[in-house]
Amino acid sequence: MAEFATIARPYAKALFSLAQEQNQIESWLDELKTLAEIILQPKVQLLIDEPECEYTEKAKEILSLVDFTPAEDVRNFIFVLAQNKRLTVLPEIYTLFQDYALSLNDIKEATVYTAYPIDKAQFAQVVVDLEAHFNTRLKAHQVVAPELIGGIKVEVGDRVLDLSVQGRLNSLHTALMN
Repeated sequence: MAEFATIARPYAKALFSLAQEQNQIESWLDELKTLAEIILQPKVQLLIDEPECEYTEKAKEILSLVDFTPAEDVRNFIFVLAQNKRLTVLPEIYTLFQDYALSLNDIKEATVYTAYPIDKAQFAQVVVDLEAHFNTRLKAHQVVAPELIGGIKVEVGDRVLDLSVQGRLNSLHTALMN
């Protein structure tokens, strides 16, 4: 996956710069999300891997699967990816494009792992507390991870805040072993 990020980064930066110039970030973000989801389908993967199929046919076939007409620049971008045999990195390009869009608004993506589901009001309060802790606005989503036993674990970019029972048990184990 790290290799995909390395390949995807220049494409994502270029597309994001173009979207920013044309004030199309939000609409292109939605289009890229749909196209990335299509690329992940097993039958589409077979099409992408087909050596006999021309790149133009691959791009046209993928674009025919969407239920809207993508922006001309997005269509051209898909053809460029197909020509360079980079269609498989489109999901990573979407992720990077989304990160650039969030950072433009000083918002960071956060994943909040909880041992059990919490209701919306509790989650909203957790997000408010995390925004104060990380000193930034967060776009957070919850993932239930029963192995945490209790508490929460939060990932914001490359930063991790582990307030889980499992994390504390691991710390205690490490301290006892040293």
